[in-house]
Amino acid sequence: MPTEAGVFSELDQFDRKILEILAQDGRISITDLAAKVGLSKTPCQLRFRRLVNDGYIEGFRAVLNPSKMQLDHIAFVEVKLSNTSEDVLKSFNAAVKKIREVEECHMIAGRFDYLLKIRTRDIGRYRRVLGERISTLPHVASTSTNVAMETVKEGWH
Repeated sequence: MPTEAGVFSELDQFDRKILEILAQDGRISITDLAAKVGLSKTPCQLRFRRLVNDGYIEGFRAVLNPSKMQLDHIAFVEVKLSNTSEDVLKSFNAAVKKIREVEECHMIAGRFDYLLKIRTRDIGRYRRVLGERISTLPHVASTSTNVAMETVKEGWH
């Protein structure tokens, strides 16, 4: 959880601590959260609700184990579009969101336009996703793949 000067400037130390704890354990009870933060239950719960309502907390979800689900293959795909007009970007963005294997999609300022993180069970499945789904996205001019050999760190924790 970022804590550099100026980040989350409208949050106080209790709010930041609540966010740090929840990023590690989203299932913690309000009672336990309050104890770790140093507040009583009611003020902690009010702060928690405000953080949700103000959009600091977008939701809660289970963190799945990709290995248990046989999704060990990670590829990062550099995508270059034929042009970057606003209608082309919108079209690409809408289409890429529909591909289940695309775990992340980032517009990049650099030698290519997008960086995609693709997670599949193996290189064969990745090859099919690349050929049948990624390469056929609107306005894709070229792609370049980098395969991850090991994940050292993932997420904020």
